Parts: sequence; C-alpha cells; structure tokens
Amino acid sequence: MRGSDEGSGRLFSYVDLEARVRRDHPLRAIREIANTALATLAPDFSELYSKTGRPSVAPERLLRAMLLQAFYSVRSERQLMERLDTDLLFRWFVGLGIDDPVWDATVFSKNRDRLLDGAIAAKFLAAVLAQPRVKRLMSSDHFSVDGTLIEAWASMKSFKPKDGSGNEPPPDAGRNAEVDFKGEKRSNETHASTTDPEARLYRKGAGMEAKLAFLGHALMENRAGLIVNACLTPADGHGERNAALAMIAPLANRPVGITLGADKGYDARVFINELRAMNVRPHVTQNTNGRRSAIDGRTTRHPGYVVSQRIRKRIEEAFGWIKTVAGQRKTKFRGVERVGCSFAFAAAAYNLVRLPRLLAGSS
Repeated sequence: MRGSDEGSGRLFSYVDLEARVRRDHPLRAIREIANTALATLAPDFSELYSKTGRPSVAPERLLRAMLLQAFYSVRSERQLMERLDTDLLFRWFVGLGIDDPVWDATVFSKNRDRLLDGAIAAKFLAAVLAQPRVKRLMSSDHFSVDGTLIEAWASMKSFKPKDGSGNEPPPDAGRNAEVDFKGEKRSNETHASTTDPEARLYRKGAGMEAKLAFLGHALMENRAGLIVNACLTPADGHGERNAALAMIAPLANRPVGITLGADKGYDARVFINELRAMNVRPHVTQNTNGRRSAIDGRTTRHPGYVVSQRIRKRIEEAFGWIKTVAGQRKTKFRGVERVGCSFAFAAAAYNLVRLPRLLAGSS
C-alpha cells in the first residue's frame, strides 16, 4: 500500500535526543573526553565572568559548539547557528534541548571572543592530555616539532608603506580598486598591513609566493602522534626554532635525556647547542646543501635517530587536518594572540578526533 505524502504538525513532541544518537556514534566518546576536560576548567571559566548581571551563554556549550565547527568544517558562525537549529546531533553534542532557542550568531561571536582572550584554548588542550587514560598513551621521552604557514585574514592590497606614502586609488574606485605593485619594493621593514598590522610578509621557500601570514608551531609526542603543545608566532626566519625551544623547555632538563625530531630547517648550530644544553638529543635532519651540518656522527650513529626521522613526518598529518578540516589554512581572526588561540583549539580538536580509536586500541 502506498504511503501518504500529506504531513501534519503535532502539538506535543516526545523526542529524546539521547535516543536519537546511536550508541556507537564517534561523537559519544569525543563528548565524554571533552566534558571531563571542561569540568577541570570550571575555575578558569569563573574568572572570566562577572558575579552579577544576567547569565551568559555557558562557556562549556560555546566550546562544544566550536568543536563541532572544527569537526564538520563549518565555515561561519551563522552557518553553525543554522546547523544547531536544525540538526539534532549538533543540539545533543552542545547540550541544547529540542525546544531550547539557538543563540544569535553575533551573541555567539561576542562570547566566543571572551574565551579566546582568556587563553582557554591552550588550557583546554592541556586538560584533554592530562586525563590519566590519555597520559598512558603518550610518550614522555620522544617528541617531534614542526611549523606551518597560516595565511592572515588580510589582502595584499592592505600591505602599504608605514609612512603613508604610495599611490592611493581614486575615491570613486570602490572597495576593491585595482592596484599595480609592479616595480615596487615591499618589505616588512617599510610596509605593514592596515587590516592586520601583526601579519608579516613571508615566503615559505625559494620560488614560492610571498603572503601575509603567521607561523603555527606544534610539538608532537612520537608514540601516539598527539599534539602536546601548539603556539603561533609572527612569520620570520627564526620563528620556528625559537618556538621549538620554548615548547620543549618545560619537558627538558631531565636526568635521562629526551629526543626532539625536526626537519632540516632546524639544522642550525645555535639551535642544536641550545637543545644539548637542555639535555635534549637533537634528532634533526642534516642539511648539507652547500654547508656543513650541525648534526654529526654522535647523533646519526644511533638507531633511534632513524626512528625519529621516520616518525616526525606524522606531524604533517596533524597540520593537514588542522588546515583543511578545521579551516586554519586561512585564519578568520586577526592578531597573533587571537589567531594563536584559534590554532591551539584546532590542535585540541585534532587530538579529540584521534583519541577514541587510540583508547579503544589500548583497552
């Protein structure tokens, strides 16, 4: 018998969101890990909010919504609010009831900015990794480091002379006027972006296009391939090595030394000496292109060096997910601090995606 296509509304609804999400859904395990981490951040949340006034959006719900935005590559806050309004899975993960109203996109953005300014992203990343069952998966002796380019939310047309000189488009040229850069010498010393002054003109390699960008850095432990630290710096030639030293320093100076794998861009004598002074064995790829490498037989003769060189490349998998799925290839924020918080939160989301399978495999 053919079914009827006529629809009729119901006065009452008995939808149980918990029953609508299947028991083996990947978000169930992710939500449990995330909720445990969020519970430890309750004192930090209390410091960000006033003791008086009207209740704001719960920060735990904001962070869970931001996780969904990273997991499902949601491009904008307005699109995220639309998904929350219509998708029962999104409502269940965030903690909204079937009849709860969805926030306005502007309200969500304003409250989210408070969390970005409070460096909650780095604390959330640390809280996820501090859980006992997660710590058992991780190595405490072997690490890898690398950096990646994060394009700034600024056009090359905004990169103008700091002294105010230069050819300005006519007033009637519109908001996207034609600009001819041919023959003009542009550098970070003489020019700056009017959209994001903290973004710097940077070229990743020889023959590549120079872009307004930041440098994102990640420290990975080698056993499970989880990101244990993430930060962001202005784009310059020394940013990767300086960030690597800052991230490995809290883990160094142990009686039994640790190892740090890296590509040949880190093969600089000053950097290698700094690592050895901290009792960190530098498993850095040798750069012998027209120069003498700072890595000699004292390091390369050990079998662990070969292992570190093979495993360190896994950090590119994290960068690929963070930039492609989590939308960090071109940031939508401005300034080193806010872009850095967004990058660190995307690194935490990457860990959460991988943890359910890792925990299942270890049990």
